Amino acid sequence: MAEGADGIGRIYYKHNRIKQLRAFCFAAQSGSISRAAERLFLSQPSVSLQIQALERELGITLFERRGPRIRLTPDGETLYELAQPLVEGVDALPERFAARSQNLHAGRLDIAAGESTTLYILPDLIRAFMAQYPEVHVKLHNLQGRELCQAIRQDEVDFAVGSMLDLPDDINYRAVYSYGLSLITPEDHPLATKPVITLEDLADGQLIVPPRQLTTWRLINLVFQQHSVPYRVRLEVGGWEIIKRYVELGFGIAIASNICLTGAERIAVRSLPEIFPRRTYGVMSRRGKFLSAQARRFIELMKPDFFADEQALRESPTASVSENVFVAADQAGAPSHND
Repeated sequence: MAEGADGIGRIYYKHNRIKQLRAFCFAAQSGSISRAAERLFLSQPSVSLQIQALERELGITLFERRGPRIRLTPDGETLYELAQPLVEGVDALPERFAARSQNLHAGRLDIAAGESTTLYILPDLIRAFMAQYPEVHVKLHNLQGRELCQAIRQDEVDFAVGSMLDLPDDINYRAVYSYGLSLITPEDHPLATKPVITLEDLADGQLIVPPRQLTTWRLINLVFQQHSVPYRVRLEVGGWEIIKRYVELGFGIAIASNICLTGAERIAVRSLPEIFPRRTYGVMSRRGKFLSAQARRFIELMKPDFFADEQALRESPTASVSENVFVAADQAGAPSHND
């Protein structure tokens, strides 16, 4: 009887092992016990106990604890490398099974994207995808910055499409498109016909810029700072369509991504100095996330060899794919689009 009870205890303990490893991995990813608890829908003490049980069994310390933040010890980093693929595999099992057993023409696809991507990149892609898979329910989440990253981390979306300056370590980014930047001015503005545009021309107090939290504003500010050119802003407004409209109305000039220029605008479009890099847009997903068949098909509409490139990266340790959000003006590291 005792032997049977002991056997049951061992089975129960092994059943809890994946819970302990999941709690440990989620805490390692977020750098916080409380955030791991929120993600697991458990109390903070429950997550702490699971991690402590793992530490006792292995005889190691997994985290350095400094107030509310935690950091992996060397032993913790080793265990994370071993445990993360196991946890990901178990958690992705329902999706993997569904991908094999269900028809691709059913299911759901959640995509996160900011305003520029939603307006200028995704419409044709979504139209093509919905025509091929009319039974797949597509939901587009209009998010940016921290909200977008949080949605990726919490698996609220399958993936995101966009461009960011600061990409966290737990999020993958693969560039798909690249766009140059152009100066846009009213049609009768002096810079519309000036042979050569300089950085000083742009700094003369007529700039219309996007809000400061957006990537393009940070890029503009960075270029002026790097070249020690003080500049003045006339107007700050949100959204490329609004910026183009205010340029048309004569409020000032703007540095705009070619992603938003259709050729139908009543403005002059001029080339910028080469010190302004090209901006890339690509696919963002949580590291280690299993992408559903629906997600993979959509991404292949963007870049047919996307996953072939990914396989080549795994097989060749020297291969690389550009993960830069900005590339040099003359660099062809990512395919151009509408440029």
